[in-house]
Amino acid sequence: MPPLLRHRRPAGAGPHLLARTATALAGALALLAPVAAAGPAFATEPRTAAVADVEVRVNTQAALGRLSGTARGVNTAIWDSHMNDPEVVGLMKEADVGAMRYPGGSYADIYHWETHTAPGGYVAPGTGFDAFMGTVRATGAQPILIANYGSGTPEEAAGWVRYANVTKDYHAKYWEIGNEIYGNGHYGSGWEHDDHEDKSPQEYAREVRAYATAMKAVDPTIKIGAVLTMPGNWPDGVVGQGDSGDWNNTVLPEVTDVIDFVSVHWYAGGADTTAQDATARLAGLPGELREVRNQLDRYAGADSPRIGIALTEINTNTGGARLTARPNGLFAADAFMTALENGVFTVDWWNTHNGVDRITTVDGETDYGDMGMLSSGGCSGDVCEPAPNTPFHPYYGMKMTGELGTAGDTMVAAASSGQDLSAHAVQRRDGRLSLLLINKNPETAHAVDLAYAGFTPSADAPRVSRYARGDSDITQVADGEASAAQVTVPPYGMLTLTLTPRAGTGPGASAAGAPGTPRLEAVADTTARLTWQGATGAARYLVQERDGAHTHLVGETSGTSVTLRNLPPGSTHTVNVLAADASGRLSAPSDPLTFTTGTPSDAPCAVTYHRDTGWGDGFVATVTVRNLSDTPITGWTMDWDWQTEGQSVSSGWNATFHQTGRHVRVTAPEGAGPLAPAGGSTAAFGFVGANDGPTTDPTVFRLNGAVCSSG
Repeated sequence: MPPLLRHRRPAGAGPHLLARTATALAGALALLAPVAAAGPAFATEPRTAAVADVEVRVNTQAALGRLSGTARGVNTAIWDSHMNDPEVVGLMKEADVGAMRYPGGSYADIYHWETHTAPGGYVAPGTGFDAFMGTVRATGAQPILIANYGSGTPEEAAGWVRYANVTKDYHAKYWEIGNEIYGNGHYGSGWEHDDHEDKSPQEYAREVRAYATAMKAVDPTIKIGAVLTMPGNWPDGVVGQGDSGDWNNTVLPEVTDVIDFVSVHWYAGGADTTAQDATARLAGLPGELREVRNQLDRYAGADSPRIGIALTEINTNTGGARLTARPNGLFAADAFMTALENGVFTVDWWNTHNGVDRITTVDGETDYGDMGMLSSGGCSGDVCEPAPNTPFHPYYGMKMTGELGTAGDTMVAAASSGQDLSAHAVQRRDGRLSLLLINKNPETAHAVDLAYAGFTPSADAPRVSRYARGDSDITQVADGEASAAQVTVPPYGMLTLTLTPRAGTGPGASAAGAPGTPRLEAVADTTARLTWQGATGAARYLVQERDGAHTHLVGETSGTSVTLRNLPPGSTHTVNVLAADASGRLSAPSDPLTFTTGTPSDAPCAVTYHRDTGWGDGFVATVTVRNLSDTPITGWTMDWDWQTEGQSVSSGWNATFHQTGRHVRVTAPEGAGPLAPAGGSTAAFGFVGANDGPTTDPTVFRLNGAVCSSG
């Protein structure tokens, strides 16, 4: 077996890609009662006799977005001799897989599609592009193709587009430009092949433009994707020699007008990552994805919603342990839904098949250290995997999310009070509600009380699917084992409940359709003007703000725009719009909009915050303060809050620093002179920061309590 058959990149690259995420958030958010037209706040059946230890609340009026046809995806690789086995098609169809990525991670940057060669690597028989597309078409999926940046050219990529979409009429829509190009040695670690003499992010940005121009000249309907680093993961924040910024902040300003999506990768840890470590790190993924969107907002402006986010590689770790075992199946289900709920249009597991590696025992079963969803049938010493294409636990985790919802269904907010029990919810297009519960505790079953806002279940018993110890596949649970009010989730197990709405309730009972996704027309420090496409049958519209599974009404109008007022400067808000018909019955919610208010232009002070350098989990920043008022300021204090957990001030100079939670207070050094009025003098201080997760900049600064403008 060729060495690279087992790894997507040379050994040693993994530690630089570890996800550095925040610790898990504890507790569930309380639900505010919906507006009167929606009926009672929580509708449940009488409780069963079990004493619940976890509460899960679902709010169908808080939409998180709609599932796309490419939501569930897998990676495929040209070194995989089982890539196109007939069994693969059936298994992928059963799991509702809608995306298949090719030709295989780092191999993409040595692969030449026309000759089906990868100099320096191994190419398995029967893995050519046409054979791959046969599997894609039989599965009913969409290909995600990686154009060769490392050793290819824009002309070679354009030729591939011509062959795929003109000659063969494959309608291949998504095309990435290279794989993990930031791993080309520019930042000191070089697992990714790159023949360009200039390996900087500036050169990559220039080449992305050239690739996009050449490829869209052949087929202007294709979608071009640029490679970004995931915030909080190496080399996020690292500024290379001669660069003006880190990778993302150098590439994005130059390409947002020619790309249609960005591609990021996320792994939960290294070889020694435990199941508990992986699930805890998963709690930081929403913040990291939010920072990707923040960066797109910063550089694409009003065009940002057009640019999608693709999570084209994800798995627990890159070290070859705890990969085929049950905990990674739980992780897979949780990770797919967490990413999709936070703005990703496709999540692509690494890998379909990968190969046996380090042998361990997990939860009483052999773990083969294989990053594949399906067995490759290989051996490590005298220990052999099961027959090729035997599903591992992560496959069933992905398949379980197919029980939850399919393309066009709406993800809605769900909150769990249990740290080791995750909850995800989807409202089906036919009005039914599905709920996925994942118990990550290996020893304890959880009795779960269920409550709902915006949804009233019928008296019918829910349809329940289970994947837990003893199950060889997803199993249908007999009626009577669960109710709409309570269910017990076995240890290290997953349940999906699907409930029907009570007759005459839910969005299907409203004569109003769902409004369009709101757009941010204008934003200031305390106001935001939103517009949206109207819905048929709507008499009025309600704008609701979401915080987890908590919602409250912030605007109401009979038109299709509203101005939200009295918002805190520098604050972030997520809103949905619902339509009410003439009888007051509410429609399904729109997709969400997240926006951040600015700072006042006429503020009495101004702050410039600049990240000077970074190294993935740390950074250096300089802050400059000006007094714009008419009187001098002596003995000043400066306050700000980090946007995410995990950021802190390690040390600083020219000031005194104190941090409590996310809040930072900076005090002028002893003996500091006054800040002159009208910007006549400045105060400058700096600090070394640490981050376990994305490195984000504060959005609002206060000088002696007054909000400053920022630049």
